[in-house]
Amino acid sequence: MPHEVELPRFGNLTYADDDVIEFPWGIPGFAHHRRFLVLTLEAQEPYLWLQSLDDPGIALPIVNPWDIFPDYKPSLPYYARVALELDNPGDFVIYCVVVCTAGAEELTMNLLAPIVINLKQRRARQVMLESSAYAVRQPIPRMAAPKEALRS
Repeated sequence: MPHEVELPRFGNLTYADDDVIEFPWGIPGFAHHRRFLVLTLEAQEPYLWLQSLDDPGIALPIVNPWDIFPDYKPSLPYYARVALELDNPGDFVIYCVVVCTAGAEELTMNLLAPIVINLKQRRARQVMLESSAYAVRQPIPRMAAPKEALRS
């Protein structure tokens, strides 16, 4: 059964139950937000939006980290693989949150704590990697950063 929601940033949107991604543990900073959609806007590719259904005013820009940092090699901790039942690499995707700080000249990406989504179960978690090789605020190279599109 389709549902409709009015989103301040994106307007009226229709979605199905199968489109919803559940964050049983919430997301740091948004602990009470459990239901999200991943939205693709053609004009903003490769960036996507993680849109909260619990508060339509919350939408986080995310991106496939390999689109910007091809050498990214996260090693997911054991607890994340078990909690999300990540048996087959083809059953999940990894995104990183993009940070657009007001007044800042550059966008950054959280490579240390990616969002992992089990595509089969539609369940997700933001996971802190065990390696300190990645930054919470890794600057995004200018050619890959459409600042105006993400701030609108």
